[in-house]
Amino acid sequence: MPEAVTAPFPGEESIISHSWADEVRASFRLAWPLIIAQLAQNLLFTTDVVLMGWLGPKYLAAGTLASAFFMPFLLTGGAIVGAVAPLVAQARGGRRIKDVRRYVRQGLWVAIFLAAILQPVLLNIGVLYGYLGQDPDISALATSYIVWGSWMLFPAFGLMAMRSLLAAYDNARVILVVTVVGVIANAFLAYALIFGHFGFPRLELRGAAIATGIVNVVMFLSMLGYVLLHRRFRRFHILIRFAKPDWEKFRAIFAIGLPIGITVLAEVGLFSVAALLMGRLGANEVAAHAVALQLASAAFMVPLGLGVAATVRVGLAYGRGDREGVRKAGWTAIGMGVGFMALTCIAFVTQSHTLVGIFLDRNDPGNAAALEFAATYLVIAGLFQLSDGAQVVAAHALRGLSDTKIPMLLAMFGYWLVGLPTAYVLGFVLDWRGPGVWLGLAAGLAFCATLLVTRFALRERLGLLRSMTR
Repeated sequence: MPEAVTAPFPGEESIISHSWADEVRASFRLAWPLIIAQLAQNLLFTTDVVLMGWLGPKYLAAGTLASAFFMPFLLTGGAIVGAVAPLVAQARGGRRIKDVRRYVRQGLWVAIFLAAILQPVLLNIGVLYGYLGQDPDISALATSYIVWGSWMLFPAFGLMAMRSLLAAYDNARVILVVTVVGVIANAFLAYALIFGHFGFPRLELRGAAIATGIVNVVMFLSMLGYVLLHRRFRRFHILIRFAKPDWEKFRAIFAIGLPIGITVLAEVGLFSVAALLMGRLGANEVAAHAVALQLASAAFMVPLGLGVAATVRVGLAYGRGDREGVRKAGWTAIGMGVGFMALTCIAFVTQSHTLVGIFLDRNDPGNAAALEFAATYLVIAGLFQLSDGAQVVAAHALRGLSDTKIPMLLAMFGYWLVGLPTAYVLGFVLDWRGPGVWLGLAAGLAFCATLLVTRFALRERLGLLRSMTR
């Protein structure tokens, strides 16, 4: 039986936007801390990579190999737990206070379950390296990072559950503060443990994993403590009867979150395979690919943050049965995402040589080929900025409607049956090499963007709003 609607908590009336301008302000207010937090979250692992590079090429190679296998586990599990955000937003919109507690509590259950399933796989990753014919010394170093890093799975997943609750209640600034402090703490602790400074033992790659794991634990406990103690959130009593199963909500999180996780895995997998394809072309192409991808990834954080805001804003409107609110929230976020990416498109196309020069020394003749390749790839990246912004925000807007299964299939088709074959044909059959691979990526993103935006536009006809309460 549906839970009775309760009276709103003081200030809850602010969730309703009465005009497009109201929606723009509400979306921006929620999104900007999330955008900065996303950038900071990336820095958490970027710091580790930089410090590994200071150890030497062998350690950097091992760290790169470890990340290639570890990050898909971390991102996929986090995406599954991230289903708490739209579910809590819908419960908030419908003023179902008890459901908020149930979803967050089961989000922590899902975090525990996923960590228990995935950690044994990571602890035995060394066997897989052997089958793949990796260098034994590099594999041993990579395995040492993953074995220690595997212990961060639960706090990282639990952190996502807390972030989902806070974002759904427009409290993204706490997420920002905790994440930024975590990045600074990780830089200090990783430096100390990797190199053995300040009286700490020299642990090298193990030190990087231990530092990041400790920081994730502290970040999780900080957000959990905030939720338990702050007067706005302690009313949810999220740890009350924590051991009591709530299989309905547990299954609901998996029903929405698993397709999200598979979607993330499909996208991460596409870019991983693209890197392998670039590896067949030469060292200069690989270096250029890494530079262009780093710039494109940094730009992507903005529409990603707007996408999370779209999930919350659409979920709130969906939960309260507000069709007009769904329309405004979704199109506002899509418009803001595409608008920002239009600016990065212009920057990438007109300033490509300047931007890649940030990463590669233009005064070194040995970098000339890589610089030229990187500038070319960045121009192509500029051309797919609009598609990339549109597809990520539209996908998140659909998540606010609990629509994740069909978007998952569209993403898998677009990435693997459009993007990857196009990249291979253009890059190797037609011998367009690196530009062909990047044009294939652009084709996959454009395909996904077109279908996902169209799906949101046709949400009424497709019956995505049929279960709204009114």
